[in-house]
Amino acid sequence: MRSIIVIFFGAFICLVLGLTGCSKSDLALYNSPASVYFELSAAQRDSILYTFAYTPEKASDTLFLPVKLEGIRTGVDRNFVLKIDPDSSTAVEGKHYAPLAPSYTIPANEGICYVPIILYNTDEALQKRSVSIKFYLEGTPDLGISMPKLCQAKLVFSSKLERPDWWSMWMGDYYSQVKHQLFIIVTGQTTLTTGTEGGLDAPKNLYFVSLLTSFLNNPEAWVEAHPDKGYVLEQINDTTYHFYNKDNPDKVIIYQLDSQTGGYYFMDENNEQVH
Repeated sequence: MRSIIVIFFGAFICLVLGLTGCSKSDLALYNSPASVYFELSAAQRDSILYTFAYTPEKASDTLFLPVKLEGIRTGVDRNFVLKIDPDSSTAVEGKHYAPLAPSYTIPANEGICYVPIILYNTDEALQKRSVSIKFYLEGTPDLGISMPKLCQAKLVFSSKLERPDWWSMWMGDYYSQVKHQLFIIVTGQTTLTTGTEGGLDAPKNLYFVSLLTSFLNNPEAWVEAHPDKGYVLEQINDTTYHFYNKDNPDKVIIYQLDSQTGGYYFMDENNEQVH
């Protein structure tokens, strides 16, 4: 009986010491220095993707990078630094994005900060290729970096449109980004249905196609009838007009006279007539 008591007491002491050890370990972790990292999904870890393709009227847009606190929230503001690695970025500051601030702040008693990244949609080259920005977080006296792999992020953006799977069914064989862009502007649609659903929606889809056809035949009438859209058809000379949105005047689509037919046509990215 005595031996049983000794064994039980020894096991109890081991259990207490084990629990005490866990508490000290937890306390040490709880008091570790605060740090920051990017709060991104698994897909965004590879690249954050953005396109101006469906909003051609926008000259700029703002994305928000979530930077999260690792550690204890406090009653004071704490600063961190976000930088761009120019050697790993193809986007150009001032041309494709606005400069970053010297530092950003996680407010008192908060656990996250959303950093505004201002992107520009004025470079026509974005219709043909994407550019990228490589971000990284840098430690400060307020907030450190404890998870380096989670402190890097890549943003890839463009204004490029890709030929959708519904295009041939409703628009025919000819495709261009300019025609696709004009379709979005005129109809407000970004997709049309196909298959069985497309058959049921045929009257609606054909209506949207007819809107684009009417516009291509007489863009002046469309501009006059939709002043709320903010688009302008500006005459440049005897043979050329510029079609653009007032909010993004640098992004122009050429509307040009064909001397052989005497008609005007929008010109696509390959300098061919949109039809």
